[in-house]
This record gives sequence, structure tokens and C-alpha cells, in this order.
Amino acid sequence: MSHLDRLVEQGAVAGDAELGLLTTYRFGGPARYLAEPANREELDAVIAARADESVLVLGRGSNLVISDAGFDGLVIHLTGDFERVTVAGNTVEAGGAAWLPTLARQSVEAGRSGLEFYVGIPGSVGGAIRQNAGGHGSETREWLETVEIVSVDDGESLTLEPDDLDMSYRHTNLRPDQIVTEARFRTRPGDISQGRELIASIVRWRKEHQPPAMYNAGSVFRNPSGDSAGRIIDSLGLKGFSVGGVRVSEKHANFFVATSDATASDLHRLVARIAEIVADETGIHLQPEIQFVGEFG
Repeated sequence: MSHLDRLVEQGAVAGDAELGLLTTYRFGGPARYLAEPANREELDAVIAARADESVLVLGRGSNLVISDAGFDGLVIHLTGDFERVTVAGNTVEAGGAAWLPTLARQSVEAGRSGLEFYVGIPGSVGGAIRQNAGGHGSETREWLETVEIVSVDDGESLTLEPDDLDMSYRHTNLRPDQIVTEARFRTRPGDISQGRELIASIVRWRKEHQPPAMYNAGSVFRNPSGDSAGRIIDSLGLKGFSVGGVRVSEKHANFFVATSDATASDLHRLVARIAEIVADETGIHLQPEIQFVGEFG
């Protein structure tokens, strides 16, 4: 019996655990193991028990697609203490599992500005750092001061700065085995009422231009240099194009929305088909922004 199996027996780790409800698409198969540590002590215990199982770090699941077959390894989903947000002077400290809209709103209510753009990104702090998430003219790199990461391979902790992460458009050098446990963001003094209005305007823009977060995973493709993936897909008349239970959104062509009975395979095939059509028609090779995990045909 493995150490993780012992943690399953003790109730500290779940075995054969469904993952769909931990993602915004709400589909995908089970994980062999699912750990949801609420503090550093629990995380260290999971890391110590891991052995050689493959690891997936799962945040808010807003940019992730789990295959219908699931994930044959250990999924780590931070909870509890890792979801906190604290404003300390000019700095906002947040756990790796903190929800970005919460980070934006709490910063504004504390009279701090700069992080309002996060209200339109339904992901976690860890995910935002891993992909240098951005929107509305800002990106994570501009505001990040330091980040604490823990390696699943050896349990080593590191404190890094943006330059250490090689941050660029939707990219960092963080490895899959590295978990963001905490981050610190710089902010500016801000007027609370103005901050509230900016947040409200971002929320309104999102409702007008993007489909609801449920049953989609945000932008499907990265924008090619000097252009917009949504514009390219729209220009080819592909809004509404579908495979199985997933279709290109009529509201925004770089968002693919699913029905409640859609499958991960439907989405995977639609992404491949749209990329193929765009390449054939324009010569542009779109690269997926969403992450596919597990086995796909």
C-alpha cells in the first residue's frame, strides 16, 4: 500500500475523485487521488506521501480541461488558508488559491488601486501568476512583487520575483510540479468610489462581450502577435460552429461554450478543428491558451 493510499484510508486524501465540478466546464473524468490541503502542514504531508505519481496542480479550473478518462495521478487543489487575502500597507498578500475577483474587490475596499482588472478573470492567484494573466490593459507582471512556490518533487520552498519567472505574454517558466502558495502585489493609493466604479465597468464589459464563466474556460487560443484570435475566428464565419455539445460562442469567437451534457472530447475536437480551419484559410497557426490534461484521442 502506498503512502497516498494510507492517506485515503485516513480520509486526508480522496481516491477516484471526480474533478468536473472543480472546473468551469464541469466535465472530465476522475483523479486517482485528490488532495485538498488547507494549510502548509497538510500540503507538506501530501508532498511527503507522493512517491512517483504524476501531479496536477488545480486552481479554479477556469483554464483547464480534464479528459473524459480523467487523470491517473495526484491532483492538488489548495483550499483554506491558501484562499486568504490580506491588505498590509501598500502590499496585498494573497494565497495561491485566492479567487481573483475577491482579490480585486478587497483591494479596492481597502483603498488600494491597480488590481481592479482581476475582477474580470475567474481564476486563482496561482493560475494568474503561472500564465501571467491579464486584461483591460494590465497584466500580472506589472503588479507582482514576490511569489512563494513549493516544489512537489522535493518540498523545497522558494521566494521569487517577476524577473525570476521569465514572465511574458501568457507565459512563465514555472514547472508543473511547482505550486504557488502565496503572492505579494504592489498597489497604489486609490479612491474607493472610483475603484468600485472601475470594477463595475469591467463587470459590465464582460457581460456585454463575453459569455458567462459556467461551461467555458475563457479564451481558448492565445492572440497571435498584432492580432486577435477572436477576430480571426469571427472573420471566417465560425461563430456557432460546433462539435458535439460544444460550440464557438456567438458573443465572442475565442470563447467555446458547452452544454451540460458535453464532453471533454467534444471540446478537444472543436479546438483542433477551428485551429485547422484557421491555418488552412489564413496560414495562421493558433496556439491553445487552455490546458488539456489527460489522454485525448
